[in-house]
Amino acid sequence: MSDATAVADLLHEAAETHHVVYRIVDGDDPDWASWYADWLLTLSELPQLLGATPVRSHLVHALVQLDRDYTAESREQRWEDWYAERLLAELGAG
Repeated sequence: MSDATAVADLLHEAAETHHVVYRIVDGDDPDWASWYADWLLTLSELPQLLGATPVRSHLVHALVQLDRDYTAESREQRWEDWYAERLLAELGAG
């Protein structure tokens, strides 16, 4: 499994977990990126896959920007795959 696939899988798992945690409001969370960053940094293998642990605020910013960029136009690629490639490029140590 490639690092991009592994990161995409973690993003998918984070999304599913977030939806369960926020089920009472049907997943609605205006501060979703902060929740994702916390989960990805403390409860997943993301730091190992990136080769470094990013500063939490950098990851939050990256997630918000990726969301803006991804939703700005119609894309065929799954959001998880698209985000994973860019997170590795932007925050990866290699």
